[in-house]
Amino acid sequence: MKVSSLGEDAVVAALTRGLPCGENVRLGAGDDCAVIGGARDRMWQLLKTDCVVEGVHFLGAEKPARIGWKALCRAVSDIAAMGGGPRHALITIAVARDVKMAWLRGIYAGLRAAARRFGVSIVGGETSRSPGPAFISIALTGEVERTRCVTRGGGKAGDVLFVTGRLGGSLAGKHLDFIPRIAEARWLTANFKIRAMMDISDGLAADLPRLARASGCGFEICEETIPRNRGCTVAQALSDGEDFELLFAARPAEASRLEAQWRRKFPKLPLTKIGALRRRNADNPVHSLAVQRTGLSALRNSPASAKRRSTKPKPRGHDHFA
Repeated sequence: MKVSSLGEDAVVAALTRGLPCGENVRLGAGDDCAVIGGARDRMWQLLKTDCVVEGVHFLGAEKPARIGWKALCRAVSDIAAMGGGPRHALITIAVARDVKMAWLRGIYAGLRAAARRFGVSIVGGETSRSPGPAFISIALTGEVERTRCVTRGGGKAGDVLFVTGRLGGSLAGKHLDFIPRIAEARWLTANFKIRAMMDISDGLAADLPRLARASGCGFEICEETIPRNRGCTVAQALSDGEDFELLFAARPAEASRLEAQWRRKFPKLPLTKIGALRRRNADNPVHSLAVQRTGLSALRNSPASAKRRSTKPKPRGHDHFA
């Protein structure tokens, strides 16, 4: 069986099932970061790896400083999704023998710029020769207070779903220049009970079902509310991916206050209520979330919404093995 017939989520689930974990592993594979720490520790450690591959995540003609920025910021964005702050990074890079040294210096200029911006210490790494495309792999640590650590799996039925920023059109350049939402996530966890959170890397159509599934919930969103970058269709906002915005679930009782305070704290960054988590039942089972990727008036799985569905192709988000 080829991985293309399974899809990325199924491949990851098969490879990570039953991995050995010690008693201090609060959370292993399956979330934005692994979480390490004692049950009563004040601070927990966050662990993250990520890679960018030429021809998949960037083109060789791109400015190398932008590639380096993206390589580190992708991992920083996952630290933000857990409510934490980044700390130490190891950089592995593999290139062909004929790559110019100036290109590598440019990569590291971008890495240094991102590290300075987000308080990351680059403490080492590895270099190697690649017989094919160049790639950069990041190993990043972070820290988060035990009481402020947010996973994908804490959402409850009725929780309100929010998205920061605007979605879609990442290939126009945003995927190389995005700003990880560290400050926003830290503010959210300091002031509100954020029940579940992740960053949107593979597109809302792929990542929202992951958050809902981890929380044991269904979901419902309305297309008219999805925040889009200029010129983007709803399908692009759902599926383009590499938005690196925050998707999170908050208690309904706090939603109005959260929106009002957000506008005062971050007046230049939109925060949009896009829907809610729903109770998992026969009409909205978690295992059927994968088919809820329509671009219509509502994304949901229930008999009442079936009549409103279209036969248009369903946005599915990014899948490395599709």
